[in-house]
Amino acid sequence: MLVEIPRTAAQPDVPQISPEEAAAAARAVINLFDRWKVGDAIAREILGGLPPRTYARWKTGELGRIDRDLATRLSLLMGIHKGLRILFTEPERGYAWVSKPNDAFGGRTPVEIMAEGSMFSLARVRSYLDAERGGW
Repeated sequence: MLVEIPRTAAQPDVPQISPEEAAAAARAVINLFDRWKVGDAIAREILGGLPPRTYARWKTGELGRIDRDLATRLSLLMGIHKGLRILFTEPERGYAWVSKPNDAFGGRTPVEIMAEGSMFSLARVRSYLDAERGGW
């Protein structure tokens, strides 16, 4: 006898990333860019072309509203960080990895790929790390 499994609602009642979680991720990403030795201009491109004044305010702790696109970028960056922490037992090696040319990216660095500015660029680096650690 077949039993129907209850369906999951298409839109959950709770947003995927709460404003508090997005703000925490933004603060973490600011610190991450510092550890990656990424300059402000490149950091802004990675974040989807964030205006200079907005990014300067972020660095002082004034985050403002984080929309879904930006929250998704922050989530991808945190996933990249997590992947690097899993792959490298020495954190400094993981931080340095993003600035080293990689054959998987046509000899370009992961930062160069991420700085293309599209969500797909971030997802490409994240997917690569997930595959390397056996996450997919």
